[in-house]
Amino acid sequence: MRNSICRLIFVFVVTIFIGFAFSAGVYAATDLKLNPNLNYSSDSNDGPLITGKNMSDGSIDKGKPAYVIFYHRECYNSKRQARRTVELYEKYNGKVDFIVVDLDSPRSSEQTTLLRSHYKNYIPHLTIYDKNGKAVYDKSGEVRNAQMSELLDGLL
Repeated sequence: MRNSICRLIFVFVVTIFIGFAFSAGVYAATDLKLNPNLNYSSDSNDGPLITGKNMSDGSIDKGKPAYVIFYHRECYNSKRQARRTVELYEKYNGKVDFIVVDLDSPRSSEQTTLLRSHYKNYIPHLTIYDKNGKAVYDKSGEVRNAQMSELLDGLL
């Protein structure tokens, strides 16, 4: 009888653990905010360009387009693209997943995989995935929001 109860408790605990492992998962970055102390005229290190929740996420969730930005903190081009990224986040929040890879911070294994697959040592670098997880845009340099909006609207 005691073995049966222990076995039942064990199965219950394992089931709960597996349920959390698959349901809690890793989500795209949320609540993105631009660092208000950025100096856009220099390559000064002003700290993280973008802050928010789930910033270590790097998983591409099929079923939703994803916007990935790679940046260095000491780059005024990255600072300007970070501002555009937060503007796009405000426009597409809930419709597009946003993944932020700060190259000056420790990265998750998912972010490292994205880095190895797409980052070409030029910053800022943007990669856009369609709903099926296929990269449809993968380029370095600044990109205006009008161009990104056109691309993202076409993926929705």
